[in-house]
Order: sequence, then structure tokens, then C-alpha cells
Amino acid sequence: MNKIIIMLGAGILVCAGVLSGCSVSVDGADYEDIRPVFNLERFFDGKVTAWGIVQNRSGEVVQRFIVDIEGKRTNTGVILDETFTYGVGEGPSSRTWVIEKQSDGTYAGRAGDIKGEALGTSFGNAFNFHYQMDLPVGDSEYEVTFDDWFWAFDDTAMMNRSYIRKFGVVMAEVTIFMQKQP
Repeated sequence: MNKIIIMLGAGILVCAGVLSGCSVSVDGADYEDIRPVFNLERFFDGKVTAWGIVQNRSGEVVQRFIVDIEGKRTNTGVILDETFTYGVGEGPSSRTWVIEKQSDGTYAGRAGDIKGEALGTSFGNAFNFHYQMDLPVGDSEYEVTFDDWFWAFDDTAMMNRSYIRKFGVVMAEVTIFMQKQP
């Protein structure tokens, strides 16, 4: 009986180790003092072009895309009209985000294909957005969580890295570079 308990305990530890190795954790506090400070409303006021890829767990590029973003500041935040063009794979052709700054300095965002509300927090030159969506993959649909990180390079360029999780395990990663247009 003791051998069975020891073997079960060892099995649980191995599984926990494997699962934790599949997870990515970014700490926003690490970016609080890094400049330039990322200002969501200022960056997305006007035209922005983005180039990105989605990689599955094996690292294979399953989507490559360009996004043309038309941003408009409002009294409480920003509206982003996104139009997607795919070079590899397929996905939504468009998405509209309505993002509003809350009284505590955080952000709340909504889009048609996002479940509930996206919650955003600024950390110096970084910004983190958390949300859930039903993600179509082939003939199936999976409820996943996006851990979306943005890092400013300067006032005109930034990088976005999204970790798509199912049951806490990273299933895919999105890498996007964005640049404001004149």
C-alpha cells in the first residue's frame, strides 16, 4: 500500500512538473519602471498596421496575417476597427474593440467574439489584456483564455505576445509587431 501511495505521489509530481513547464508567466511589475510608458489611447489614435503569426504547441506557424487597425479616441477610451488579411491559415476578417478606461486606471474591453469583458492593466511600458473566447479550430471550437501582453518600443512601434491557454496550459502563441502609420 505504501508503494502505491509513493508511486501515485511521484506521478502527481511529474505531471505537475510537466504542466508547469508548458506554462508561461509574465510579471507586469517587472516593467513598471521601463520607458517609454505605453499609452493605449495615444498609440491607437489613428491608423496602425500589424504583422503577426500564430504558432501551435509544436512551434508550427498555423496563421500569418496583417491587420489594418483604424483607431478612434473617445471620451472614455478607444474604439479599434480591425481588418485582417491572411497569408497562412484563416480567421476572422474583422473585429471591433471598444476599450474604456475605468476609474481605478484599469481598462475594460469588449468585442463581438470575446466572451464577457477583457480586463486590461498598464505596467510602465507594458500592457496586459486578459480575456476568454470560443476559438474556432478546424471544425471544432474551444473555450480558451488569452493572456495578451503589449510592450512599447517607442511612440510608433510595439510588440504584442499572446499566450492562448486551455486548462492553464499554453496551447498556442501569437506574436505581433505593430506600427503607427502617418
